[in-house]
Amino acid sequence: MKLWLTATFFVIFAQCTANGANITNNTHVVRADKNGETVVCNQYIGQGAETSEAIKNLDEKLSKKLDQLIKLLQPSPTPANPTPATTCKEIYDKKFYIPIYCHMTKHMLDTCGGGGWTLVMKIDGSKKTFHYNSNLWSNTVDFNLPGGKTGLDTRETKLPTYWNTPFNKICLGMRVGHQFSSVVINYQARSLYSLIADGKYRATSLGRNTWKKLIGSRASLQPNCNKEGFNVLSSSRHSKARIGIYSNRENDCNSCDSRIGFGTGGYPNDSNTCGNEADKDGTDNGDQSIKAMGYILVQ
Repeated sequence: MKLWLTATFFVIFAQCTANGANITNNTHVVRADKNGETVVCNQYIGQGAETSEAIKNLDEKLSKKLDQLIKLLQPSPTPANPTPATTCKEIYDKKFYIPIYCHMTKHMLDTCGGGGWTLVMKIDGSKKTFHYNSNLWSNTVDFNLPGGKTGLDTRETKLPTYWNTPFNKICLGMRVGHQFSSVVINYQARSLYSLIADGKYRATSLGRNTWKKLIGSRASLQPNCNKEGFNVLSSSRHSKARIGIYSNRENDCNSCDSRIGFGTGGYPNDSNTCGNEADKDGTDNGDQSIKAMGYILVQ
């Protein structure tokens, strides 16, 4: 670019020829002596010394301006070792970028709080995609990645954040009709995958009333057992949940007929994979079969 602009102004420069040798005006005064012939090349053709000096000063100023322009047009250097963000919490704190959905405010997740939440999964309780027995809980295969960019809507998704994002807190949200509720679990782990994939039970301590808040006024559970956490399983036939709570009429956890959770299955309604199921005598709010849209985020 600089060469092109220099060429444009070439007509104002003096060029001297002495016996076939070209001498370009580069100094204040240059005398070329060849075969007894002296040629002065500090002037521009047809101009006096004062005009030549003015043009020379203009040339120097233009050259400096061109250098400045070239620097402005050049891209800024990329840091040698950039440190990308790995979670929405880092984005919130450091203003970095990662190509996943981040929930940055308390809107809809007021109980969980703000500060940057990283989406992990969205589960439609009316579909079998994330049933308790689905391989999606035990593998590192994503599901419907585009659904991870559309916010807290009804499109199911499982993102790589399921297995590659460490956290200190989990935000669980459920949408039942037009009602949206959330709860937060304080739990530190390398990833959600590390808590669930091996099928081992890991306890939480929210309490049955907190779990019921996810469903709202229609929530129903039986009075006993109230086992909660990750991989909650009473038997292959009865209620179970990858994340949640189940309860029983009897004073044991062997035949639970009610549950609230994510990645659920079993009696009394094996097709409900996220929400609330309650059957048999002893429920605190009658029989219920409520399929919810579930959201799992971490921070």
